[in-house]
Amino acid sequence: MKQIRDFAAGKIRTESRDGVGLLVIDNPERKNAVTAAMWRAIPDAVHWLSGEAGARAIVLSGAGERDFSAGADISEFPVVRKDTATARLYEAENSAAFTAVREARVPVIAAIRGICYGGGFGLAAACDLRIADDTAAFAVPAARLGLAYPADAVQDFARSLGDQTARKMLYTGAAMRAAELLARGFLLDVTTPETLGDSAFALAETIASNAPLSVQASKLALRAVAELDDDLLREAEVVGASTFDSADYAEGRRAFAEKRKPAFTGE
Repeated sequence: MKQIRDFAAGKIRTESRDGVGLLVIDNPERKNAVTAAMWRAIPDAVHWLSGEAGARAIVLSGAGERDFSAGADISEFPVVRKDTATARLYEAENSAAFTAVREARVPVIAAIRGICYGGGFGLAAACDLRIADDTAAFAVPAARLGLAYPADAVQDFARSLGDQTARKMLYTGAAMRAAELLARGFLLDVTTPETLGDSAFALAETIASNAPLSVQASKLALRAVAELDDDLLREAEVVGASTFDSADYAEGRRAFAEKRKPAFTGE
């Protein structure tokens, strides 16, 4: 059954069907720039998809056929980022959005076409997996705007890009193409524009067909390693141990013996 819900007056759109969730940044007339209201809505959208809507994997994309996201809507900066006090509040909302994507209970896949700049790049870097088409261009233009990105976003850049590439992009503000970031491991794959959506959804469907507790345990363990977090590692160990008493583990064994596709429920 398909479930649909809009956030931020329809600028953040979500849909869930058959275990696959879709989160769309819908502001194409401004290259899918993210307004303050949209930043605030992203955590609620992620939580709804991975909770009530039952998504086991989420595809994050920009609306239309041209751009993923140009990042924060700069036209709002004279109000929402006019000084240190307002900038701190605004960046806290940015960080909450990045955290919601990074710490989502289920894997999040970025499907990237066209411009992926600034805060849009931050959202992509917070995702578990990233696929782009060959029109995609990436940049972190903070140094050209005279501002700094939230520190947790910079950590995501370093983890996903590698130290040297992250430094180059942050220090220079220069754009890089999809093929370059595929070679550096930031992207899982580069497709044609026509096949990007199918590739992202096929990957999401494969993840969604697997045992949710197993995927959750793997995601927690990978985060623990990336963040050097012992508490998170212990949480991953608890979730991993619970899989052996789960109905899905029993179903997986039966399906293997019966040579059929397992039907996992997440229990």
